[in-house]
Amino acid sequence: MEDHFRSGLITIIGRPNVGKSTLLNRLVGQKVSITSRRPQTTRHRIMGVANKPTAQLVYVDTPGLHLGKGKMINRFMNRAATGALQGVDCIAMVITAKGWQEADERVLEAVSRQEQPVVLVINKMDLLKRREDLLPLLEQSKMRMEFAEIIPVSATDGTNMEQLEKVLTKLLPEQPPLFPEDQLTDRSERFMAAEFVREQIFRSLGQEVPYSVAVEIERFKKEKKILHINALIWVEKSGQKAILIGKGGDRLKQIGTAARKEMEVFFGSKVNLVLWVKVREGWSDSEKAVRSLGYADED
Repeated sequence: MEDHFRSGLITIIGRPNVGKSTLLNRLVGQKVSITSRRPQTTRHRIMGVANKPTAQLVYVDTPGLHLGKGKMINRFMNRAATGALQGVDCIAMVITAKGWQEADERVLEAVSRQEQPVVLVINKMDLLKRREDLLPLLEQSKMRMEFAEIIPVSATDGTNMEQLEKVLTKLLPEQPPLFPEDQLTDRSERFMAAEFVREQIFRSLGQEVPYSVAVEIERFKKEKKILHINALIWVEKSGQKAILIGKGGDRLKQIGTAARKEMEVFFGSKVNLVLWVKVREGWSDSEKAVRSLGYADED
């Protein structure tokens, strides 16, 4: 162990669709949080562990904080996000280079009540035509609160990630690592398998269906070097089931193939994936159903 080793927890928080999960994956150097272009892809708190020669940075990805109460699952997601601000060493609040939105102000209100240092991460710099276009946003941001630092980055292409990592490391306490060196995330393999299926549903389907989907892993067993995974996909309406399965089962097959490829990379094993789709009316607005499907684990 080197002298002055630092380790600690860093919560990544922001409104939906600012690129928090892409940022987490970039900082960890491996995929631990699913991504899609749709807002609110992330539903849980997920930790990703980045081990460096002189530091261990444990990042906590959160669901996007959003306005309004919404369904039961939305309320659980908001609680998961705000709960992740407790007991951490610093906070990385993420906005985009397009500027402050009303939903960003809600997040700012939540982080400004915390005692930990807050680093403002301005993501999606790659969308700007000129870097000078960022100057007005930097000035506006400085006036909103006293951030420990303001770092513009692009999680997509990696711009300024080393600088962000350096700033966050300095804010962590000097202490031994919190996790073993070979641990990548705090989530189970079954959880990750379910997330890979849900990710492909978000990437494959239209506006409404992905938000009405939950994935439950019924079988997760390795036999003769092949990982056998059976996943049950819950939807809220029979029409959604038909859309998800597709003509002759084509769409479900496409989702399964893409999810299996992601799993094989993550688990380092051949995977046999079997998918089913069932209807469970109104599950996303039922506290009992939401809890039974694992969305209250961090409540």
